[in-house]
Amino acid sequence: MTGASIDMIKRPSAAARLQARDLTIGYDRRVISESLSVDVPDGAFTVIVGPNACGKSTLLRALSRLLTPTAGTVLLDGKAITSYPAKEVARRLGLLPQSSIAPDGIRVGDLVARGRYPHQKLIRQWSAADEAAVVEAMAATGVTELSSRLVDELSGGQRQRVWVAMVLAQQTPLVLLDEPTTFLDIAHQIDLLDLCARLNREQGHTMVAVLHDLNHACRYADHLIVMKDGRIVTEGVPSDVVTADLVENVFGLACRIIDDPESHTPLVIPLVSHSKPRPRG
Repeated sequence: MTGASIDMIKRPSAAARLQARDLTIGYDRRVISESLSVDVPDGAFTVIVGPNACGKSTLLRALSRLLTPTAGTVLLDGKAITSYPAKEVARRLGLLPQSSIAPDGIRVGDLVARGRYPHQKLIRQWSAADEAAVVEAMAATGVTELSSRLVDELSGGQRQRVWVAMVLAQQTPLVLLDEPTTFLDIAHQIDLLDLCARLNREQGHTMVAVLHDLNHACRYADHLIVMKDGRIVTEGVPSDVVTADLVENVFGLACRIIDDPESHTPLVIPLVSHSKPRPRG
């Protein structure tokens, strides 16, 4: 392929807290990725992009221990993630999956409080530290005023913020989000991504998100991982790796890349298809 090649992939240092080494991953007997290796840069906002069914969410599930590789290893702080007890993983790594379903009749404050479970002992006892973590997480996500509301009554954007608050209440240095903007309108998408960027820059969380919108990924990511057919095509700073050739080869979209006038990041502009009639004004 033209543009950034496999030989030019920019890889973070070997000291990254979250790493994948030679993974073979998939579902039942269907293999999605083989010999897949990647490091998640510490302290960065990493975004994984690629066409549908290319293995983005499968990789994220493997990194979070929701999916067990058939070969290879996920390393968390230098040790196989499978060597940790589940609660210990949850103290180090928080995950917002694609589909999150709240129990019927639960209120916002109670759902966010569930993020404290990994920090509690066998005999559950709510502590001042737990209370402070929940208050801080709700304030950071702007859902404090919703505390007494039923989760079922909230809009999609509000619910996503509540789920992020629950993950933040875990107080983990690593936060993984699988397609967090799905089903949100454009305003709520930007609102949520702005929140994630603030959590990364102001609170120091290492963020990893799977996104479908390449322009959003370019605007928010410090580090971009581009996947196709279960493999990593390239990775690095968006301005270094996103080219018209890359977009056409990976996504099958002919385009121009221009400078986003607001963020000064790559902006993908699809070319007009002359085979389609233009609407008359």
